[in-house]
Amino acid sequence: MPKLKTHKGTRARVKVTGRGKVKGMRSGKRHLNYKKSGKRIRQGRTDLIVAGPDARRLKALLPYD
Repeated sequence: MPKLKTHKGTRARVKVTGRGKVKGMRSGKRHLNYKKSGKRIRQGRTDLIVAGPDARRLKALLPYD
């Protein structure tokens, strides 16, 4: 069977942790930040563990990670 290709866009955006969870950045902090509170902007800095169904879909795009 041929090798599977890694989806490079997904690899640049998410990381698989040591326990197999998928970690990615939070959305909603690129622009229009003047109307968001400081607390909301600070909380946006932390990474987010992706939910189960989405994580399965993303892991299929990263066969060797």
